[in-house]
Amino acid sequence: MIGGDDSSSQQRRESGRDLARVVEEFRANGGQVGGAFEGVPLTLVHHRGRRSGRDHVSPVMYLADDTDPGTIYVFASKAGAPTHPDWYHNLAAAGVAEVEVGTETYQVSVIELRGDERDRIYAAQANRYPGFAEYARKTAGTRTIPVLALRRRSRPGCPDPPRPAPHPPGCGAGRGVVA
Repeated sequence: MIGGDDSSSQQRRESGRDLARVVEEFRANGGQVGGAFEGVPLTLVHHRGRRSGRDHVSPVMYLADDTDPGTIYVFASKAGAPTHPDWYHNLAAAGVAEVEVGTETYQVSVIELRGDERDRIYAAQANRYPGFAEYARKTAGTRTIPVLALRRRSRPGCPDPPRPAPHPPGCGAGRGVVA
């Protein structure tokens, strides 16, 4: 139906309104929200559409790195859907983004984790939030849920904060952003 109101477009509009409410609540309450996200670590990820060029803000659960306070991990689970979320493709294409965590907003570098490192971080998230184990079961044989490290970047003119030593080549660490 051209220009009509099919159920798919109605669902997208309702989803967009729900996300806008989460973003508004997050900002009004210092990074805390109720409902399905109550009590979970949530970040607002700012990204630009790789094809549209439009700016977007996506609420995403994260896992803080235990050893590097400048790194958080996000999981492109899309609740176990067979395709990756658009925000993942946008972040992977850009390699940089901006996030809101609590009341703080800052720039990040985007690095996709691979192999053992990806598996270890995903398992830690699934251990804390069992829904992520279910998402992995739903996508088994279809796709591997990407894990992105979002590493704080310094402001222009300031040195980057210290980072843990990189893994030697071939040790299964993230190798950068997937194009």
